Amino acid sequence: MKIAFFEIKPEEKEFFSKHLAGEELYFFDETINEVLDTEADYEAVSVFIHSRINDDILSKLPKLRYIQTRSTGYEHLVCEALYRRGVVASNVTGYGGPAVAEFAFSLLLNCTRHTHTAIGRAKEGIFEYRDLKGVELYGKRLGILGLGTIGSQMARIGKGFGMELAVWSRSRRSIVDELGIDFQTDLTEVMKISDVLMIALPLTPSTKGLINRQNIGNLKKDAVIVNVARAQIIEDELYGSVENRLCLDVISDIRYVVRHNIIYTPHMAYYTKEALERIMEISLKNMRAFIDSKPLPNCLKIACGRDYGK
Repeated sequence: MKIAFFEIKPEEKEFFSKHLAGEELYFFDETINEVLDTEADYEAVSVFIHSRINDDILSKLPKLRYIQTRSTGYEHLVCEALYRRGVVASNVTGYGGPAVAEFAFSLLLNCTRHTHTAIGRAKEGIFEYRDLKGVELYGKRLGILGLGTIGSQMARIGKGFGMELAVWSRSRRSIVDELGIDFQTDLTEVMKISDVLMIALPLTPSTKGLINRQNIGNLKKDAVIVNVARAQIIEDELYGSVENRLCLDVISDIRYVVRHNIIYTPHMAYYTKEALERIMEISLKNMRAFIDSKPLPNCLKIACGRDYGK
């Protein structure tokens, strides 16, 4: 089977070459949009987040039957176009819990204790710290939006810091009772009571702009927002106007990173040795399932309200 991999890293190339040795494999460092300018007869394609899969690309892949994204988010896939052409798709879920949750607290601690500022000063021989008074996490209330793999890990870490926990999620999980979490069905209430608001939600039509001009006023003035999910969950306008401190691994417009209340990192929360290994393993399982004509473990079921599995 002809399979093309795009945005591929050296370790990924080595891994897939070893485990898919019987297939006809093609590897590209660039995005599919940069590479594909004429028709290609790949039956399966594997991409990452910077490859945009739309009608233009699909028209150049007449034999394509399967596409996988080596990521959890799939907003770079135009699901309507995939559905119309009968192309099945999969993503990678559950790989980033420890990596992303730990990174969220790394951002938070940099914000509450000014660590990045102190380190930068020390490297310049400046050891003044009296303007860097911090606040403790112990005893503060952590509000978590979403209680999936990442949100659950955030809750465990927050509990370890001695924080009080509240969560807003579409489903109640056993961890709620295990950790004594205040489970809320009212987003407004979670926003009102939280000292720290961590976002761990997927981007869907219902979560896009979830934090917006209408409800941002419910937050305490000194509350910290930590977003390691998707930028669009926070309404675009707020990045340039909100006065609450923002700890972000994603942002709608890079111009805003210079704002005094924003700590920003370039979408790297997932980037650990262990998480990357899990991404490769899960991607391989999905690719192998497709090759063997078996159900995809991570089949993207929701695509414009339709079920890929049927």
